[in-house]
Amino acid sequence: MADEQVETFAFQAEIAQLMSLIINTFYSNKEVFLRELISNASDALDKIRYKSLTDASALDSEKELKIDIIPDTENKILTIRDTGIGMTKADLVNNLGTIAKSGTKAFMQALASGADISMIGQFGVGFYSAYLVADVVTVISKNNDDEQYKWESSAGGSFTVQPDEGESIGRGCKISLKMKEDQVEYLEEKRLKEIVKKHSQFIGYPISLQIEKERDVDVDDDEEEEEKEGEEAKIEEVDEEKEKKEKKTVKEKYSEMEELNKTKPIWTRNPEDIKQDEYATFYKSLTNDWEDHLAVKHFSVEGQLEFKALLFIPKRAPFDLFENKKQKNNIKLYVRRVFIMDNCEEIIPDFLGFVKGVVDSEDLPLNISRETLQQSRILKVIRKNIVKKVVELMTELAEDDASYKTFYEQFGKNLKLGIHEDSVNRNKLAELLRFPSSQSGDEQTSLKDYVTRMKEKQEDIYFITAESKEVAAKSAFVERLTKKGYEVLYMCEPIDEYCVQQLKEYDGKKLVSVTKTGLKLPEDEAEQAAFEEKVAKFEKLCEVVKETLGTSKVEKVEISQRLTHSPCVIVTAEHGWSARMEQIMKAQALRDNSTMGYMAAKKHLELNPDHSIIKAINEKVQADENDRSIKDLVLLMYETALLTSGFSLEEPTTHAARIHKMIKLGLSIDDDADDELDAPSAGAAAAAGDDDIPDLEDPQADDGNDMEEVD
Repeated sequence: MADEQVETFAFQAEIAQLMSLIINTFYSNKEVFLRELISNASDALDKIRYKSLTDASALDSEKELKIDIIPDTENKILTIRDTGIGMTKADLVNNLGTIAKSGTKAFMQALASGADISMIGQFGVGFYSAYLVADVVTVISKNNDDEQYKWESSAGGSFTVQPDEGESIGRGCKISLKMKEDQVEYLEEKRLKEIVKKHSQFIGYPISLQIEKERDVDVDDDEEEEEKEGEEAKIEEVDEEKEKKEKKTVKEKYSEMEELNKTKPIWTRNPEDIKQDEYATFYKSLTNDWEDHLAVKHFSVEGQLEFKALLFIPKRAPFDLFENKKQKNNIKLYVRRVFIMDNCEEIIPDFLGFVKGVVDSEDLPLNISRETLQQSRILKVIRKNIVKKVVELMTELAEDDASYKTFYEQFGKNLKLGIHEDSVNRNKLAELLRFPSSQSGDEQTSLKDYVTRMKEKQEDIYFITAESKEVAAKSAFVERLTKKGYEVLYMCEPIDEYCVQQLKEYDGKKLVSVTKTGLKLPEDEAEQAAFEEKVAKFEKLCEVVKETLGTSKVEKVEISQRLTHSPCVIVTAEHGWSARMEQIMKAQALRDNSTMGYMAAKKHLELNPDHSIIKAINEKVQADENDRSIKDLVLLMYETALLTSGFSLEEPTTHAARIHKMIKLGLSIDDDADDELDAPSAGAAAAAGDDDIPDLEDPQADDGNDMEEVD
């Protein structure tokens, strides 16, 4: 070819600067070059297909729309070939060097501020990412409106353009990359397949990779001798009975194109045309799950914003569902079927992190950065729609009891986390909650079903938080409620405490904790009058008990409306921590002890006026409020109430000493019977508050009198 046909052009200054930056800076994520070149090829194919809608002859030069990847390991050249619209000579000169894209400068500024190289496509300069892995880039292009031209540059500040008189490519572009010595991994079949599967699996055109294979070929002995000169052949014996003339087998290498993106983007099809087994196959290929999915939601949104989504709920939760360091979600984000990222935190809230699937946007720019994503109005709309559709899917799932039971066992905690975090969808999520209750037996009940079973004058929904269903059912707090036929919800998971802090009411009915103050059961006038009479009768006892315990232990002592057969119980203030919440907070490995002081439950001691112990202590108070035994009985009763109400004892040794004294009294053992024992330290007993423990016996009473009184 005559030298005068070769034209040399200088790169526009900003492009030269960009290329220098790409070549001379180390980036670990170099595989993006293939994604960018395939994405550009896909755009070129889109353009020729669009043009063919109005001009059918546009496809005459090449009917098939495809992308081929051809690695040449011997010469270290990687070729990406497409049958797209191609470029004219003017396009090559302008688009690949002399006219700076508006994003060139912006991209360099982004890089300087620490952005990732994978953002390059967002700024319209994705082609130059080829120089991440190549020393020399050659582009042969043929547009229907021009001859075939060749563009070439080794990025030294200039590029050449000349007519190409080599093999005709028909139409489109053929980009050849002369790979750098340390980037030959991108010529390996396995690596190329891996990158295409990760980034370009759902491009709308077939992407084929040329792969080397071997096959057995039969040759005569004399032919084999000739072939042996050039290569080593593996010889296999052939059955002599079947072959008159003995033949040998040699391995022959050959090339063939293998399509890499056979899994078509199922989400682009009409949901009505897709069978369940197709969804199942796609789900397994997407997630590597060995089980089928539990439920699927396939939808598209059109209008000012366009995107398609295919979302799956798996059958079981991963073991690390709530691990902080795990991947936040399982939604893969695509832009026009090009994979962008699989850990976009803004696309779905944390509580729906178990949902798997794909979202394909038509409006987001390719390689959108994380910083831009956080500000993206488009993404906020996508997120809102995804949450709405997942809630719809879970609501549909709730119509089938068996399927929903499976779902709730695995992901019930996520729904409760959603109640805590998502104020917008709180009411819809509340419909999906299930709890065991005092009337549900082995099954769980919804809030909706609970409301239908409420008694005539009942205005509130009653619940108790506890360690287990069994503990809740035996709790002193639910005695009167269950006796009167009121249903109580048993909330037995730690997250329930956080859930009910946000879920104040359901369907206009207030959620009331039976372990806190403010519990008022519907009563008639006679019951109310009888209760007020008891309050007056035990007023003195309440004062003495309050004075004995002090404000550090209890804030208030009052007569209870919630007890039947327990002598007393400790309730907490309506807006403070419950006993269960205090347990949870104390169990936190990294808890802040400074918060325990002001957030700890404010305790109210409630006494059962119908219980024999309370009646007996009241008689003692009426007879002599300075009786020495009253203090010990009150403290013992208070400490026992702490345990039955779910609190822990601050001084378990003191409580144990009181119990031991009672055992001695029951066994008629003298209190000083163990004085001769060599105790570890006499001071330890004093430190444990032994001086504060008065004799259980009243010196003025007969032996055993007090024991009989409190029995």
